[in-house]
Amino acid sequence: MSLYSKRGVSAQKEEVHAATKNLDKGLYANAFCKIYPDVLCGDADWVNVMHADGAGTKSILAYLYWKETGDASVWKGIAQDAIVMNLDDLLCVGIYDNLLFSSTIDRNKNVIPAEVLEAVINGTQDFFNTMKEFGVHIHFMGGETADVGDVVRTIAVNGTMTARWPKEKLVTNEKIQAGDVIVGLAGFGQANYETAYNSGLASNGLTSARHDVLHKTYGARFPESYDTSLDESVVYIGPHRLTDNVTDGNLSTTIGQLLLSPTRTFAPVMKPLLEDHFEAIHGLIHCSGGGQTKCLKYVPENVRIVKDNLFEPPVIFKLIQEASQSDDREMYQVFNMGTRLEIYTTEGDAAKIIGVSKSFGVGAQVIGRVEASDKKELVIKTTNGNLVY
Repeated sequence: MSLYSKRGVSAQKEEVHAATKNLDKGLYANAFCKIYPDVLCGDADWVNVMHADGAGTKSILAYLYWKETGDASVWKGIAQDAIVMNLDDLLCVGIYDNLLFSSTIDRNKNVIPAEVLEAVINGTQDFFNTMKEFGVHIHFMGGETADVGDVVRTIAVNGTMTARWPKEKLVTNEKIQAGDVIVGLAGFGQANYETAYNSGLASNGLTSARHDVLHKTYGARFPESYDTSLDESVVYIGPHRLTDNVTDGNLSTTIGQLLLSPTRTFAPVMKPLLEDHFEAIHGLIHCSGGGQTKCLKYVPENVRIVKDNLFEPPVIFKLIQEASQSDDREMYQVFNMGTRLEIYTTEGDAAKIIGVSKSFGVGAQVIGRVEASDKKELVIKTTNGNLVY
């Protein structure tokens, strides 16, 4: 059993998928989000989409960092995480504008004071203001903030995003075919619309990252930050403290800042791509839960996905792997490893997509290709050999 499983979480969400297997898949089975007919207005040429997600256990990392440093601004990043995990999933069905967002915050009032709530709520509006500068309009509809100390130990920050969208402008992944290439967009570095270096970690795999990287003393000092029913052998078993310095080339930062880099949104990049190059986009995959294996759930049955030119994983993933001693197979199943958005397109269209992305300071390159196959599979080339899923 992997450390991930021993901590009560699943990278592949097998039990969730089993529980929902009998639900309606919506209009397009391979679409990244469930798409329904326009029940709001009854227009056959439009659809409705609603999506729910959140910052996950990253909020616990923010709690530890805030307690250790007193820096409440870290909660602004958690607000962004909860939004982007919704927004960038909706980008993957072609939706990039006129979105509605409702926030859900559950807190333990005894440990999470009003200043934290204010930082999260104000951070939400600040992010929307930034997106508006790039023509991405997200309307904050309020939401629910509940004091539920009997349910949560610290705080859970989640949200729901919805939109009404023309059917002719949807990306449903049905056009993905043998001969396509895959353009990968980097989740790390510093985009033109970011104020600091982004580690690329995003908001998946944080249970593993937290316990494998951080020192045992965090469990003793902050027992409210983990499930105390877990075996102590998997609780905070790492070598680092949040304030430890990290140097990597020209980068000088801390462990905490790497772990808590706000999840990058690709909305500023995808808006012009979806407006001006829509026909070139055959499919979109957000490498979130499931990491680099996420694509297997959404590509057609008769293809082999070959990823043989992924970005070199940035420093945060190297630190996590060194601390956890996880093998490559588990790392690529749990984490995005630096390549977080996949655009399936033709070889001829790849260069213009890469050019648009780089104009925003977001790294982009052809990371692989789609081949014909009698069974759906994924091949990932690493420095240690090929992984087959």
